[in-house]
Amino acid sequence: MVYDAVLFDFDGVVVETPSSQRLSAALGRTYEKLECAGPAAETLRAFTSGDFESIARRCHGLGIETDAFCARAAREMVRTQCDAVERGLRSVYDDISAVRSLEQPLAIVSDNHPVVLSTLLERFGLRSSFETVYGCPLTPDGLSRRKPDPTNIEAAVADLEAESALYVGDRAVDVRAADNAGIDSVLLSRSADRDPAELDVEPTYHCSSLSRLPSMLR
Repeated sequence: MVYDAVLFDFDGVVVETPSSQRLSAALGRTYEKLECAGPAAETLRAFTSGDFESIARRCHGLGIETDAFCARAAREMVRTQCDAVERGLRSVYDDISAVRSLEQPLAIVSDNHPVVLSTLLERFGLRSSFETVYGCPLTPDGLSRRKPDPTNIEAAVADLEAESALYVGDRAVDVRAADNAGIDSVLLSRSADRDPAELDVEPTYHCSSLSRLPSMLR
């Protein structure tokens, strides 16, 4: 199969996955700064799953405005992720060099916040490698576009004017999002302990490193 564009997930594919403990701590600080208490770990799961209604119900029960909570949470989570990079606690993967060698136009489609994507791409000198970048802000619309919703993938494909695109991700939800967008997928399994066959999805390709991409796309 010949592809005229390649799309990438961000966390776990281009850069190391952010620490869930640090993100949960960031939400804990959000509650503290709004002078209330809440289950940070459960709230993180709600953000991750795009469950805005759950977040809104929790905010209503605490007597705080949902928009104010989400705006504060976004600032704390963005700051936490960028700080981890600056402290050397999170970095880009070495095999990103293989992505730089690809001839097809490239895009990032991630569930992470757009500010994190733009900041980290600039920090690692990768912004010019990708023609378009899509993330998900912590808003009702942004959370509704989280994968497996195909909206952002479809928008990136349209931006690149691609007829046959390929999406590279490291989770089952990435494969489902690609399927929903009607494009092929690569499931990247960096961990030797993880068996792709155990996932309830059927990607077009499996690989353990981005270094295999150039040969797959010939």
